[in-house]
Amino acid sequence: MRIVINGGGKICEELANTMHAKGHQVAVIEINKKKIERLSNRIPQQVLLIHGDGCDSDFQRDAGLENADIFVATTGADDVNLVSCEIASLVFNVPRTIARVSNPKNNRIFRSMGIEAVSSTTVISRLIEMEVTEGAVHALLSMTHGDLVVMEISLTAKLSSKAPEGKRVADIAKLLPEESLLVAVGDGNNLHIIKGNTVLYPGDSLIAISKQGSEDKVREVLSQLW
Repeated sequence: MRIVINGGGKICEELANTMHAKGHQVAVIEINKKKIERLSNRIPQQVLLIHGDGCDSDFQRDAGLENADIFVATTGADDVNLVSCEIASLVFNVPRTIARVSNPKNNRIFRSMGIEAVSSTTVISRLIEMEVTEGAVHALLSMTHGDLVVMEISLTAKLSSKAPEGKRVADIAKLLPEESLLVAVGDGNNLHIIKGNTVLYPGDSLIAISKQGSEDKVREVLSQLW
């Protein structure tokens, strides 16, 4: 797997070492020359170090974004992480973008744009290692229990000048395949049990259960809400 990291701080150092040790190809973009020098002594020589702005498509190209599987933004600035992930997705069509988010209030913004927002290095490592399906759906548990599949689904909306309206679960449930259920919803701060009158918004993360083989239909319904 090819992984590009924007931001050369301590999170990057740990992540680069962990991913390289597991056999992944890693590249790092860092704008601060002193951090580049520090990283060169703390991570394997096989990790490509790029001195430049991670929000600049030229430096992203130098880091190999055209062939990358995952782009991870680990800087301490949420706005930098958001912009760099958007460029990686829109310019280079990177299948997956993950961003460190310092302010929990920004989680919904990131997730509404299809960016996986996390705050822990350990969580980032697990996300990269986790097998993912098409779109913004991945297995919450890397297993099935009987013929049931547990999934976490990030809701996204197409870019628009108008804020999308919320959707009632009672209305969405009519569109879902039989033997599927929306169980809980998280907004980045809290997790709530879903009821019929629960309203969902882009940026929310759902926990859903479906019969094995119905995952694609559940994904299709939820991807077309907005």
